[in-house]
Amino acid sequence: MMSPHLHEIERSIGTLTLEEQEWLLERISEQVQYKKQLLDKFADAEYMAEQMAQMAQDPEIQAEIAAINQEFIVTEMDGLEKL
Repeated sequence: MMSPHLHEIERSIGTLTLEEQEWLLERISEQVQYKKQLLDKFADAEYMAEQMAQMAQDPEIQAEIAAINQEFIVTEMDGLEKL
Protein backbone atom coordinates (compact mmCIF):
# COMPACT_ATOMS: atom_id res chain seq x y z
CA MET A 1 0.00 0.00 0.00
CA MET A 2 1.23 3.46 -0.83
CA SER A 3 1.75 5.94 1.95
CA PRO A 4 -0.43 9.06 2.15
CA HIS A 5 2.74 11.07 1.56
CA LEU A 6 3.22 9.43 -1.84
CA HIS A 7 -0.39 10.13 -2.79
CA GLU A 8 0.16 13.79 -1.94
CA ILE A 9 3.27 13.85 -4.13
CA GLU A 10 1.32 12.25 -6.98
CA ARG A 11 -1.39 14.90 -6.68
CA SER A 12 1.27 17.63 -6.69
CA ILE A 13 2.91 16.17 -9.78
CA GLY A 14 -0.48 16.29 -11.51
CA THR A 15 -0.50 20.07 -11.14
CA LEU A 16 2.85 20.47 -12.94
CA THR A 17 3.15 21.32 -16.60
CA LEU A 18 4.20 18.61 -19.01
CA GLU A 19 7.66 20.18 -19.24
CA GLU A 20 8.00 20.20 -15.46
CA GLN A 21 6.84 16.59 -15.26
CA GLU A 22 9.38 15.54 -17.89
CA TRP A 23 12.14 17.37 -16.00
CA LEU A 24 11.09 15.73 -12.74
CA LEU A 25 10.92 12.31 -14.39
CA GLU A 26 14.46 12.75 -15.71
CA ARG A 27 15.75 13.79 -12.30
CA ILE A 28 14.05 10.86 -10.57
CA SER A 29 15.45 8.49 -13.18
CA GLU A 30 18.97 9.85 -12.61
CA GLN A 31 18.62 9.43 -8.85
CA VAL A 32 17.34 5.86 -9.21
CA GLN A 33 20.23 4.95 -11.51
CA TYR A 34 22.72 6.50 -9.08
CA LYS A 35 21.26 4.52 -6.17
CA LYS A 36 21.36 1.30 -8.20
CA GLN A 37 25.02 1.89 -9.03
CA LEU A 38 25.77 2.61 -5.40
CA LEU A 39 24.05 -0.61 -4.31
CA ASP A 40 26.02 -2.53 -6.94
CA LYS A 41 29.26 -1.07 -5.54
CA PHE A 42 28.30 -2.11 -2.02
CA ALA A 43 27.41 -5.59 -3.24
CA ASP A 44 30.77 -5.80 -5.01
CA ALA A 45 32.57 -4.61 -1.87
CA GLU A 46 30.79 -7.23 0.23
CA TYR A 47 31.69 -9.92 -2.29
CA MET A 48 35.33 -8.81 -2.29
CA ALA A 49 35.41 -8.81 1.51
CA GLU A 50 34.04 -12.35 1.54
CA GLN A 51 36.62 -13.45 -1.02
CA MET A 52 39.44 -11.84 0.98
CA ALA A 53 38.24 -13.57 4.17
CA GLN A 54 38.22 -16.91 2.37
CA MET A 55 41.71 -16.26 0.96
CA ALA A 56 42.99 -15.39 4.43
CA GLN A 57 41.87 -18.82 5.65
CA ASP A 58 43.49 -20.69 2.72
CA PRO A 59 46.58 -22.62 3.95
CA GLU A 60 48.36 -22.25 0.59
CA ILE A 61 47.93 -18.48 0.63
CA GLN A 62 49.04 -18.35 4.26
CA ALA A 63 52.18 -20.30 3.34
CA GLU A 64 52.89 -17.96 0.41
CA ILE A 65 52.49 -14.89 2.62
CA ALA A 66 54.84 -16.41 5.20
CA ALA A 67 57.42 -17.08 2.46
CA ILE A 68 57.14 -13.51 1.17
CA ASN A 69 57.50 -12.14 4.69
CA GLN A 70 60.57 -14.29 5.23
CA GLU A 71 62.06 -13.08 1.96
CA PHE A 72 61.68 -9.43 2.94
CA ILE A 73 62.65 -9.72 6.62
CA VAL A 74 66.13 -8.36 5.85
CA THR A 75 64.59 -5.33 4.20
CA GLU A 76 62.53 -4.66 7.31
CA MET A 77 65.73 -4.55 9.36
CA ASP A 78 67.36 -1.89 7.17
CA GLY A 79 67.05 0.74 9.85
CA LEU A 80 64.03 2.58 8.52
CA GLU A 81 61.44 3.30 11.12
CA LYS A 82 57.86 2.36 10.53
CA LEU A 83 55.73 5.29 9.52
